[in-house]
Amino acid sequence: MTVQVEFPKASSESYEILIESGIIKKTGEILKSLACLKSVRTFSIVSDENVAPLYCGTVADSLISAGFNVALFEIPAGEKSKSAEQYFELQNGLAENQITRSDALIALGGGVVGDLTGFTAATYLRGLPFVQIPTTLLAMVDSSVGGKTGIDIPAGKNLVGAFKQPATVLCDPDTLKTLTPEIFSDGMAEVIKHGMIRSEKLLQILLEKPIHENLPEIIEANVKIKRDVVQKDEFDTGERQLLNFGHTIGHAIEKLSNFEVSHGNAVAIGMSMVTRAAVKKCVCPQECQSTLEKLLEKFNLPCKANFTPEEIYTAALSDKKRTADTIIEVIPVALGNCELRKIPISELIEWIE
Repeated sequence: MTVQVEFPKASSESYEILIESGIIKKTGEILKSLACLKSVRTFSIVSDENVAPLYCGTVADSLISAGFNVALFEIPAGEKSKSAEQYFELQNGLAENQITRSDALIALGGGVVGDLTGFTAATYLRGLPFVQIPTTLLAMVDSSVGGKTGIDIPAGKNLVGAFKQPATVLCDPDTLKTLTPEIFSDGMAEVIKHGMIRSEKLLQILLEKPIHENLPEIIEANVKIKRDVVQKDEFDTGERQLLNFGHTIGHAIEKLSNFEVSHGNAVAIGMSMVTRAAVKKCVCPQECQSTLEKLLEKFNLPCKANFTPEEIYTAALSDKKRTADTIIEVIPVALGNCELRKIPISELIEWIE
């Protein structure tokens, strides 16, 4: 399966998202065929301590067979690696290995690896090409597509970053077989999110069919939803903010928990809280809440937080979607349909409560 990402205003180069079982074994062959990577001599593979032992060897062997040099960089697993310290450590590692502008990076892993590697690629030597090879469901359907990269700082999540589109994205569904049920469920939060904002049909498929029976098709459907939104609004000034459904509250919960609550679990809680509030305010029908909660239950995702509304509100004040005294919130209005609404920051507490 191939999904083409194109930017009509030519703000970034187009690229392909390839979805195929076993595709990581063809990494070298595929990258060698891309015109945008024709000058690359060395690929620096960035992975984490969990993923590296599973797939670094396969990807490195494929690259070497295609005639490339390979450098490997392994980071600790987990959200805490999306830090300034890890960012500068990776930058220094590239410099020590004499990585130049004729080289490129590969993000091999989940969303943390992709965000960190992408931000490094956007800024090291003022920009190197990079390739996304996501190995988690969350990264395949969401974070590897669209070019958002960045790191966290103590004040909040993703507050430092850059837009950097990948040269290509290689999704190998076989890598999902090594995920724990908890990490797989974490990715399902973003799958459900895409259905809530854009596709009632996807929601029905998730309700009625076993997920593992048509996983490549589910990945493709999600990638197309995100592709369609990103192509219209690459730099997140309008429609792309729909992809933040559940994220204002979700990011606040992650921060409050010191990232002990995973991204998918936090977003699930955020979606649930906003949808319940929308029903109470008569903005959307009850079926939005009931369908969402059925799906969260089916995929073992939470719908309630262990923090007070006041704590969540305070943590959400540093959200990057805030401008002065207002914040853009994503509100469901029907199944498969959400809207952007600018609300006074003082009213956010009502939606959280």
